[in-house]
Amino acid sequence: MTGAGMMDCRKALTETDGDMEAAVDWLRKKGQKVAALRGDRDAKEGVILARTTADNKTGIALCISCETDFVSKNADFVAFAQTILDAAIGANVKSVDELNQVEINGVKVADLVNDKLASIGEKIGVTKFERIDAEFVASYIHGANRMGVLVGMNAAQSEAGKDVAMQIAAMNPVAVDPASVPAEVVERERSIVIDQIQNDPKMAGKPQEMIAKIAEGKLNAFFKESTLLAQAFVKDGGQSVGDYLKSVDKDLKVLSFKRIALG
Repeated sequence: MTGAGMMDCRKALTETDGDMEAAVDWLRKKGQKVAALRGDRDAKEGVILARTTADNKTGIALCISCETDFVSKNADFVAFAQTILDAAIGANVKSVDELNQVEINGVKVADLVNDKLASIGEKIGVTKFERIDAEFVASYIHGANRMGVLVGMNAAQSEAGKDVAMQIAAMNPVAVDPASVPAEVVERERSIVIDQIQNDPKMAGKPQEMIAKIAEGKLNAFFKESTLLAQAFVKDGGQSVGDYLKSVDKDLKVLSFKRIALG
């Protein structure tokens, strides 16, 4: 019923005089104690899953983390993570907090996570959650559940959606295009390139206007390498991702994307 080990179940029944409900509660309390003991442990392994709703208008990606790859590769743990994703999709949740309150067979996800923690003895939890809503959402899992991608597009294009998701998995862009790069990221990059230029002995004594112009050129190179539409398309380096999308449909657009990975 709980997934706990046989000896733990036996002890729970002994401690509670054979009362099944009390024994389940005893095991959950044990899980809470294990969680407290392992609270400072790193849970850098786990399972990443991503999926869309049947109409492809919503996608959810999440990470169920654990401490070791021995657990993350276990079929039961992968199935457990899949059950949680199914619940997230079925209940149309928008956050981890909402997901933790969803019930699966009458038990909240938060309690199921606690039960699983008690049974395997490792720190686990829903540590990453992303959601995209769009006219069409594509999902992609890379590397044996070690990375997941969601892509929101303005029209249904399954093959293009998968291609773009694979691009994002491989090249890890920071944004769709230069206009959507967060201002703080732009300023950080600008500060870095200006500092590099000013510390270059060859630039000593050069006017600030020249330094600023060179910095903008380096910043444009950053945009080309780090924004999705400007990147070279991994399946055909002779064109950009933006050019590829236009070749599929001149009006096809990527609206947003999410990429989560272990670690």
